[in-house]
Amino acid sequence: MSILLKSVEFDGQKKDIYIEGNKIARIGEDIMCNPSVIIDCHRKAVIPGFVNMHTHAAMTLFRGFGDDMPLMSWLEEKIWPNEAKLTYEDVYWGAKLACVEMIRSGTTTFFDMYYQPEATAQAMEEMGMRAVLADAFFDHFNPKLAVRSMRNTAKLFNKRSLYSERIRFALGPHAIYTVSGELLRWASDFSKDNGILIHFHLSETEGEVAQCLKRYGTTPVRYLRQLGVLSPRLVAAHTLYVDDEEIKMLADNGVGVVHNPASNMKLGSGSQFKFQEMRDAGIKVAIGTDGCSSSNNLDMVEAMKLASLLNKSWRKDPEAFTCNEAFFAATQAGADILDINTGRIAEGCLADLCLIDLNMPVFTPNFYFLSNLVFAANGSCIDTVICDGRIVMRDKKIPGEDEIMDNAARAAYDLMKR
Repeated sequence: MSILLKSVEFDGQKKDIYIEGNKIARIGEDIMCNPSVIIDCHRKAVIPGFVNMHTHAAMTLFRGFGDDMPLMSWLEEKIWPNEAKLTYEDVYWGAKLACVEMIRSGTTTFFDMYYQPEATAQAMEEMGMRAVLADAFFDHFNPKLAVRSMRNTAKLFNKRSLYSERIRFALGPHAIYTVSGELLRWASDFSKDNGILIHFHLSETEGEVAQCLKRYGTTPVRYLRQLGVLSPRLVAAHTLYVDDEEIKMLADNGVGVVHNPASNMKLGSGSQFKFQEMRDAGIKVAIGTDGCSSSNNLDMVEAMKLASLLNKSWRKDPEAFTCNEAFFAATQAGADILDINTGRIAEGCLADLCLIDLNMPVFTPNFYFLSNLVFAANGSCIDTVICDGRIVMRDKKIPGEDEIMDNAARAAYDLMKR
């Protein structure tokens, strides 16, 4: 399979981009080749596909369910009791719905944490996206549950060869308030021995910090340092409540951090994400949407805008978290954390690309494309998506999307009846 993007706007210039197999083979002017597919890119710009670094994909089934509640009440009263009823089919259709939503808004790669990741993996294989899937686990400080989590994680990891290279697995210990120190140490050792990532919620709320101080006599990041689990394999979502010393601990240990502005605001978790301090310390900071039950959509274009405006607002600084920084955090930063050769457009990179429809009011005038993309547009500006050299959406159409939405809605309603 080969694709030629003909005369597309790239870095302010008209270029041809030739894709061969799953990689970008050439970028230039008037490329002479014999591609399988030619896409006329008149009035279209190209960007790398977004890398959504914190999702719970199948929670599309919970969209609009249990809104306007505090985090712990929402989890304990609405989410966890119903998640206990999820079937393989539920997760499969919820994940496929998430794929439709993410593809339509330009995401080609995502880092997921949820139950029954094999169902999500099946959905990924069929939808053509790229994903790192973490099996969410809790032991609630019960040794028997800890052993079960270890056994299930090892079993899943041993199945990794059954899937394409687009799909990788990771560890998903939920948080310090649901996972014991013993299980966190085991997860850290397993990740080191097998070279896989850990997806983790960290310092998301003031309540989490207060509980950690009461239980362990220290703050969450310091607690993880005591356990010896801070490492380049740890990817920490939220990380709102950290001081300068903790930021240095994260930086010194190569921990990746994911900012989730929509869910942080909607759940009232907090607004003062310390992007500049983390960036200056050398931490790789990416952006995620979180799940649809806490942020209500998976639109990374919207997430970029929220991340930038929120930072400018609490700092009272219009120069904070620029559109360029937001775009980098939504693309290359996540790819770098995942160690995947995507998130940028260059010869030899994986062909994960999106075409932006410039024939829209939000791109008129178009003094600076990234400014319009981050501050004016939303995911509806995405026209065509290519992932791993395969067209997964063209002219805003995804094959089978109506059936997917119908089946996902049915699964959601049936789940709530159960």
